[in-house]
Amino acid sequence: MTSTMQKHSLNKSTRIGVLYGGLSSEREVSLISGKNCYEALCRLGYENAELIDVDQNIARTLAERKVEVAYIALHGKYGEDGCIQGLLELMGIPYTGCRVAASALTMNKALTKSVLKDAGLPVIDSVVIKAGTVNGKPVEIGLSYPVMVKPINEGSSIGMSKVDKPEDLKDALKTAFKYADEVMVEQYVYGKSLTVGVVEVAGEAKVTPILELRPTKSEWYDLEAKYTEGGTEFILPAELNEETTRAIQDTTLKAHVAAGCRGMSRIDFVVDADNKFYILEINTIPGMTPLSDLPAQAKAMGIGYDQLVECILNTAVN
Repeated sequence: MTSTMQKHSLNKSTRIGVLYGGLSSEREVSLISGKNCYEALCRLGYENAELIDVDQNIARTLAERKVEVAYIALHGKYGEDGCIQGLLELMGIPYTGCRVAASALTMNKALTKSVLKDAGLPVIDSVVIKAGTVNGKPVEIGLSYPVMVKPINEGSSIGMSKVDKPEDLKDALKTAFKYADEVMVEQYVYGKSLTVGVVEVAGEAKVTPILELRPTKSEWYDLEAKYTEGGTEFILPAELNEETTRAIQDTTLKAHVAAGCRGMSRIDFVVDADNKFYILEINTIPGMTPLSDLPAQAKAMGIGYDQLVECILNTAVN
């Protein structure tokens, strides 16, 4: 906890504001996450928990409602990128999860990759393209096709495309630039999509079992696969050999620490046919919907949904 935030002992009468909704392209997912977390807090007996839909008047709302602790259930811009965290720091309100620096870092895919690479962790070759630099010019990326095109600071696969040939790159960039001024073009790696969680339990970071994600209707783990029931087959634990499993879980914790994360994170990987794996990105406020990964992973290690929510809540004051 930073010096600007008030010391607060958490109890069942603490005024908890569950911050959800927000202004990002991931608003609809956040509305579900926040509602689920709020309902869990109510079941746990927190009698003064309330849902707060975050808008541009959030500072006034927090003050008027005398919020003592903020439970952040926001996803994407302004909620997961350090903005709301910075505001809460200024207001002296303790909040859940990662602090400002780690939140801002991990929201930027290219900066995250740079930090992980410096820490000696495996990442995929990529380049960053800025808006306004490709008009009327051939786009030279120095990578072989296929590639993934990703807005540099969006989540939930929003604005992402898989590009199989050079002539399709400009259209993919045009789509991505609708969501960000910088776009990352990354070498596509054929393999299994994996995700691994980190949850702080009683102040100790614990790595979850590895979850393998097999899209049933799409080639890769896109927006539809993530949030359509039946769109993905979940393999938990992932079908990997013991050595690869241990190596990925060890790398997960190292990445969590290297990025300065606290409280929780979920780290996405791809592993190829030779069991060589790469980190794709770090999510600091993973989804808490019925179809989300972290609750399923926590359940597999004996942590139920309500207990997970309380573990996350405790990161605000510990």
